[in-house]
Amino acid sequence: MSDFPTTARVVIIGGGVVGTSTLYHLAKEGWTDCVLLEKNELTAGSTWHAAGNCPSFSTSWAIMNMQRYSLSLYKGLAEEVDYPMNYHVTGSVRLGHTRERMQEFERARGMGRYQGLSLEMMSLNDIKDRYPFIETHDLAGGLWDPDDGDIDPAQLTQALAKGARAMGARIERFCPATGVSKDGDEWIVHTDKGDIRCEKVVNAAGYYAQRVGEWFKPYGGRTVPMVTMSHQYFLTEEIPELVEWSKANGRKVPLLRDVDSSYYLRQDKNGLNLGPYERNCKAHWVTPEDPMPEDFSFQLYPDDLERLEWYIEDAMARVPILGTQGVNRVINGPIPYAPDGLPLIGPMPGVKNAYEACVFTFGITQGGGAGKVAAEWIIHGETEWDMWAVDPRRYTDYTDQDYCHAKAVETYGHEYAMHFPHHTWPAGRDKKLSPVDAKVRALGGVMGTYNGWERANWYAKSGDDTSEDSTQTWDRDGPWEQRVKEEVEAVRDSVGVLDLPGFSRFNLSGEGAAEYLRGRIAGGLPKAGRMNLAYFADSRGRILTEMSIMRHGEDHFTLITAASAQWHDRDVLNNDLPSGISLTDHTTEYSTLIVTGPKSRELFTELDAKADMSSSWLSIQPATVAGINCALARVSFAGELGWEIHASNENMPAIYDAVLEAGATPFGMFALNSMRLEKGYRAWKGDLSTDYTLLEGGLERFIRFDKPQDFPGKAALLAEKQRGRAKAFVMMVIEAGESDAPYMSTIWKGDEVVGETTSCGMGYRTGKCIALGMVRPELAAAGTALEIEVYGQRRKAVVQEDQPLWDPENDRIRA
Repeated sequence: MSDFPTTARVVIIGGGVVGTSTLYHLAKEGWTDCVLLEKNELTAGSTWHAAGNCPSFSTSWAIMNMQRYSLSLYKGLAEEVDYPMNYHVTGSVRLGHTRERMQEFERARGMGRYQGLSLEMMSLNDIKDRYPFIETHDLAGGLWDPDDGDIDPAQLTQALAKGARAMGARIERFCPATGVSKDGDEWIVHTDKGDIRCEKVVNAAGYYAQRVGEWFKPYGGRTVPMVTMSHQYFLTEEIPELVEWSKANGRKVPLLRDVDSSYYLRQDKNGLNLGPYERNCKAHWVTPEDPMPEDFSFQLYPDDLERLEWYIEDAMARVPILGTQGVNRVINGPIPYAPDGLPLIGPMPGVKNAYEACVFTFGITQGGGAGKVAAEWIIHGETEWDMWAVDPRRYTDYTDQDYCHAKAVETYGHEYAMHFPHHTWPAGRDKKLSPVDAKVRALGGVMGTYNGWERANWYAKSGDDTSEDSTQTWDRDGPWEQRVKEEVEAVRDSVGVLDLPGFSRFNLSGEGAAEYLRGRIAGGLPKAGRMNLAYFADSRGRILTEMSIMRHGEDHFTLITAASAQWHDRDVLNNDLPSGISLTDHTTEYSTLIVTGPKSRELFTELDAKADMSSSWLSIQPATVAGINCALARVSFAGELGWEIHASNENMPAIYDAVLEAGATPFGMFALNSMRLEKGYRAWKGDLSTDYTLLEGGLERFIRFDKPQDFPGKAALLAEKQRGRAKAFVMMVIEAGESDAPYMSTIWKGDEVVGETTSCGMGYRTGKCIALGMVRPELAAAGTALEIEVYGQRRKAVVQEDQPLWDPENDRIRA
């Protein structure tokens, strides 16, 4: 007890693979005065019973980056720390039953190639050559991942722990954390062995993360969005045919994943390990009758193989040798699930100097990269790759336990599902509704969800197919396409209205508010009564976020951001907020209508709007519309003459009814996306992310290098301006065929990869498919011929002038 650490820079709560990886990576960067607390032995949670599969495959750019890093780390870790590990790189075969699945494989192959992975498409003969025991008669093909395999989770964790200790970090086993408190800016982590005072705390508590998260609620925290699912896999007895093949070939058979049937099948010693993700899955510890135990270390749930019956029969038909031997052992253990199945890595929402590295569904293959990312957040406050896909702030206050349970069950049962561009998952819906939600649906609104808010994606007419099945396609031409085209044409030729609830909306006021903003944004502030776009950079000059700033007075502002950015941008604004300046969140109190099109001014005149309808572009003013109080902002993301109507929730239904009665055509988010692409307007966390600097993003006109304020990233941007940017933002017209290019599609020049797409879609006013993306600066000149890889097919693309494709002089906007 005498040498128990009482101070540290960082305390990590949880001793699984992610906690130890975070400790290891902190020590790697020189932060060795760090302590990890584990209530039992290392690996006692979900790590010890994990199957240990290590794929690099993902259709998420961020997750693929993280997994790719993990596998590279694991290959050299045993030698680096002198700790032997059972790590078998067997390669894996993913089976595709359909054209759509093969298209998904092509997309992943293209992303993997860009990241340096060697994924390969497989014919049926290729599959049979790699895996001789398989039946292939009903398959379309497959995907080969040469880097896939399996690792012993306990050995991996101990190796990371040994490496961290060797660099000076501390691990306290059998030392449960019991709570936290604050003393000024410092945290005090309480344990039965004593308190540890530290600068920063990390919740890496696995399936106990929600319980640990409750300790932070008094300091601005929230309930961690997660549910613990039961995942079963079983190991067979020894299979003679497998023994013979392995002996003859000197290796294991590859790991097999039948993603359309939803299971993995792996050689384990001389038997097979079958692990399904069953639709009739089960969550634990979600009812009073099934309470979460105080300690579930090294424990399992009772076997429940009946749930897996269909999957077992399907796998035996696919690989008949599976059915020749009996079951040796069943593993049924807890696995934490966030609503989307991705982990939480990054700043704890609303709590300074607290971080999360928890809720890992695939913690073994992601653990190495997760530790790297968590350490970067803790030390630098920013990460090498944009990691919004796993940022805890991607969820806000709609994620109650009912939502988390419904989504976890849905996600687990569709673990290998394809995420089609026009598909919306049905579970956990209707958490946040617009004041005019019922009217929108009555008009035919087909809804999507945006940070929990329901918005119409498109408006269906009688007879249109609005089934979920109709959206199971990568193609553009679904039942929505004609309707979206009509909505765009209505905005182009007349006037449309988009109900847009959920804009993240903050009020910033108090003496010094203007100067505070000048020191945070790259550009300048608008005058009172006006608005502008402002960009926040990180220390590297990379694009942190974009906000619309409305100025009401010298030190009084409304800042509006994307719905999904609510908690992220709240943290951005709260960072080092001076005393005397007030920041309040009004997101749920107001709503917005976009009224836009060449006849929008006539519509407001018909509604007897008490406002100056001749006011210039980017003006804001208090007004009444149809006799109801609101505010008007002359701006339109659609790129037409138009205004945003901002009004309190109680006032919005009457305004919406009046706008519709005056002749506006309702349009949805799909139409808005089409129109913003034609204008080259960027979208947050697509075109605007921390993967790119402001200069690379083509945003130099929003930077004021000559202002005296030393805003974040200014020095980095000045240095970049001098040496030249590494990438350049471009708009391209693409001969896309049936499908739009997905996010991070590879851009080619001849046989060389030269960039990636960040957005793509059909522009219905121009009749052209438009892709936004990043390329080498020397290829950014208008007229440059390129190719974009779309689901394995290279499509011709041409770089456009650095101006909007639609209304390049902005005459329609400023009319």
